[in-house]
Amino acid sequence: MNNKVVVPDEKQISRRITRNKLAQGIFLMATLFGMIVLATLLIRIFSQGIGYLNIDFLTNYASRRPEDAGVKAALLGTIWVMSITIPVSLILGVGTSIYLEEYAPKNKFTRFIELNIANLAGVPSVVFGLLGLTVFVRLLGMGRSILAGGLTMSLLILPVIVVASKEAIRSIPQEQYEAAYAMGATKWQIIRTVVLPAATPGILTGAILALSRGVGETASLLMIGAMTFIAYTPTSVLDSFTILPIQIFSWAGRPQASFQAVAAAGSIVLLIILIVMNSLAIVIRNKYSKRY
Repeated sequence: MNNKVVVPDEKQISRRITRNKLAQGIFLMATLFGMIVLATLLIRIFSQGIGYLNIDFLTNYASRRPEDAGVKAALLGTIWVMSITIPVSLILGVGTSIYLEEYAPKNKFTRFIELNIANLAGVPSVVFGLLGLTVFVRLLGMGRSILAGGLTMSLLILPVIVVASKEAIRSIPQEQYEAAYAMGATKWQIIRTVVLPAATPGILTGAILALSRGVGETASLLMIGAMTFIAYTPTSVLDSFTILPIQIFSWAGRPQASFQAVAAAGSIVLLIILIVMNSLAIVIRNKYSKRY
């Protein structure tokens, strides 16, 4: 048996170093390109919209005059919709992932379900809008309400949460299960005290991405009849509604240049909501990451 060690010559080493530097340069250029595009977008939005961002903008309703336009109805509508979307999607998504990973038999039918859930994560949002229109608005008689919008949004982000939660649960070492069983814990006790706390960082990572997509979604809610102009505050889950992305889209489509600045101010408000939501989720995720 030949155990001779082949030592690369200087030319081979030089070629490897060159390829390594080339790859490093390509990756650096790709990173800089993304950062430049993001910085350009933020600078444009803030330079246009910061002049309209004040208390009156947050407390006024939409108006045909840009100087009087505000995001009150859209902001409250977004909060109403997300207050339904977040608990429904998290409960159903995490529950589905726990069942598939811990209870469901490992057979062809289960793999078929998992494959379809993964495929649903890439389905266009307008398809979920048609589903929500058919099931929630018409079949269940919810009408064009906040409840129908929140449930439709939950369907949209549910596959992402299920896939992320399954991967988080699957990454837990088998030794933790064996140690819990050795101490006499039941299946549910293991899930409640071992699996869920250890998988929380991964679950929240997927939830952050999914909810960020949901907050900025427009097409699916337009399909179920979300309004583009509302001059009142929703008071129940059965009221009509609008959300910030739809209101921003409506302003951006106006021919007046002033409405472009108003749309930029609305985008700043939407960015602040995203940052607050993500920050809270990251704090919770880091707390559990340190403990487990």
